Amino acid sequence: MYYKMTLEDKVRVPPNRLGEDLEKVILSVLQEQLEGSIAKEIGIFIAITKILNIGEGELIPGDGAVYYDVRFEGAVLRLSLQEVIEGEVVETTSFGAFVSLGPIDAMLHVSQISDEYINYDEKNGRLVCQDSKRSVAVGDGVRARVVALSLNEREPRESKIGLTMRQSGLGTTTWLEEEFEDEKEKGAA
Repeated sequence: MYYKMTLEDKVRVPPNRLGEDLEKVILSVLQEQLEGSIAKEIGIFIAITKILNIGEGELIPGDGAVYYDVRFEGAVLRLSLQEVIEGEVVETTSFGAFVSLGPIDAMLHVSQISDEYINYDEKNGRLVCQDSKRSVAVGDGVRARVVALSLNEREPRESKIGLTMRQSGLGTTTWLEEEFEDEKEKGAA
């Protein structure tokens, strides 16, 4: 789930940036330090959007920088097991698809796409269900459930998020639209 949060932190403004607009410098420093990072108690930082308050600056002997207590707004992604998420397929391989959730990618293993046997069409870069011929390709929107979650604060790129689409109401947007139309036709009959 995505959240808009108000947070506080101490921000170091380097000496070579002290003559610039303080609010812009602090926003830039926070964006550089936090966006794309993970804090287990907060979530995955997507964007730092606004500086709300800048406190008095503090000096530390031996360091030419100024440290400010800052209150700011940011957008974070907080995932939990069994949560249903939506994302876009950014890569397909013989073992599954990678789904972008914004700041981080999740893995959709071939065994979690469908109950059917899945073939990898390497030429067209897509995963194809053997019987129904439904496919998953780069650019497809998907709705999936989080079934594995291991976030790594130190190395966010090493985080592992596993997804499944093997349950009712999950799949690519095309699959879901087809199912909706089928249900509408059944209801009208």
